[in-house]
Amino acid sequence: MLDDDVYYRAVQGRDARFDGIFYLGVTSTGIYCRPSCPAMTPKRANVRFYRSAAEAQSAGFRACRRCRPDTTPGSPEWNVRADVTARAMRMIADGVVDRDGVAGLATVLGYSQRQLHRTLTEEVGAGPLRLARSQRAHSARTLLETTDLAVTEIAFAAGFASIRQFNDTIREIYALTPTQLRERASRRRERATRTREGGSGATGTIELRLAFREPADTNGVLDFLAMRAVPGVEEVSGRTYRRSLVLPHGAGIVELTPQPRWVHAVLHLADPRDLTAAVARCRRIFDLDADPRTVDETLSADAALRPLVEQVPGRRTPGAADGAELAARAIIGQQVSVAAARTVAGRLVTAYGKPLDAPVGQVTHTFPAPSELAAADPSTFPMPRRRQHTLHELSSRLADGRVRLDPGVDRTEAEEQLLAIPGIGPWTASYVRLRALSDPDVFLPSDLGVQHGLRRLGLPADERAAARLAERWRPWRSYALMHIWAAAAHLPDSDNSGER
Repeated sequence: MLDDDVYYRAVQGRDARFDGIFYLGVTSTGIYCRPSCPAMTPKRANVRFYRSAAEAQSAGFRACRRCRPDTTPGSPEWNVRADVTARAMRMIADGVVDRDGVAGLATVLGYSQRQLHRTLTEEVGAGPLRLARSQRAHSARTLLETTDLAVTEIAFAAGFASIRQFNDTIREIYALTPTQLRERASRRRERATRTREGGSGATGTIELRLAFREPADTNGVLDFLAMRAVPGVEEVSGRTYRRSLVLPHGAGIVELTPQPRWVHAVLHLADPRDLTAAVARCRRIFDLDADPRTVDETLSADAALRPLVEQVPGRRTPGAADGAELAARAIIGQQVSVAAARTVAGRLVTAYGKPLDAPVGQVTHTFPAPSELAAADPSTFPMPRRRQHTLHELSSRLADGRVRLDPGVDRTEAEEQLLAIPGIGPWTASYVRLRALSDPDVFLPSDLGVQHGLRRLGLPADERAAARLAERWRPWRSYALMHIWAAAAHLPDSDNSGER
């Protein structure tokens, strides 16, 4: 836990590492900012610190127009932690409250609404409604600034229950009306300064910048994704990663192009209500809420890993757009090469995936839904019989809810549910936990690529010794794993699992 004096020194140094970790409210101006705000540093007596944008808004502060604090990366704390607060924060970021209300969120988490409100208020200074309201305001502002949708459409697309609620919230948080926000964005476009977050006027297409903390090895993520891109669902063209998404209100396609300080995202959405969920998935794919300096400091304290960290600072753990899809692909890839796994997955997409109404590039389908694979005859799956039955059983359990792989699931519980499926062993379950559930502390000591990488580093490589060694890299073993895979000059492949 950091104290207020540390926070204030971060503000004095305009330290971007703390953006999204805390916010400061300035009593003399009534605004709240990110720590790296370029404005003149306020006097210490006039500064109040808050754990979330929602808490600052609840205290009566409006968002700074200069540093735009609602566009910061998310707090890395919610990926590290696995308690109910972290699970709730991940689900709120995915738009669950907007879709299912606080009651739906509480039910999924197994808590009463009162317990959930109390827990979140104690931890982040705001309850689930306040947190969702803050997120709605940001979504509405993005839609106002990047689309030509009517203001009324935007209000409901962002999740507001009424136009009055929408207008009141926007004025309270941004000290501008929705129309004024749109006009300001138009003037910025006309001046061609490109200082705003987006840049499209086409209905259904939204452009925005997804911020991250530097350094960031986005090239490594692109290489990883390119090697595994499933035909019809994904492609990497130049430095742009493009893929389809299955979203709550329809299908979509996202195009993600890393830039020096952000990822430029182009979202093609069938329904603008899916903006929040689409952004959350994009952030997970590139691990954009990571705290690279903290990770690198921990791993570089180990003499064996220090040269790897110095060579590639800010290495990220590639995530997944959809947990069910990732789990299916992990099974498809058992005991085969990456190229073979892509081919098999592509055949499943052709047979059971849903064609898109408006393809972009080579992205033409969505990945088959668990319900589609569960209803299919497993003998038609182009893979060995045992793997056919494993994939069919996984899909059946995902379809009926016996297995959950959503952002708010308890990671240990999900891993146990996977291990209960015949044909899924520790490697596959851990790999799903690593990528689908964005767990920063996963290690795969039985992986052949890991063992090869450890030998190249002069470290013990047998499974038990590797597991003991990795304990000193907690809670960032997933990032150590990515470094070791790279050291092996062999990106991970499901044929390394040893599961038969």
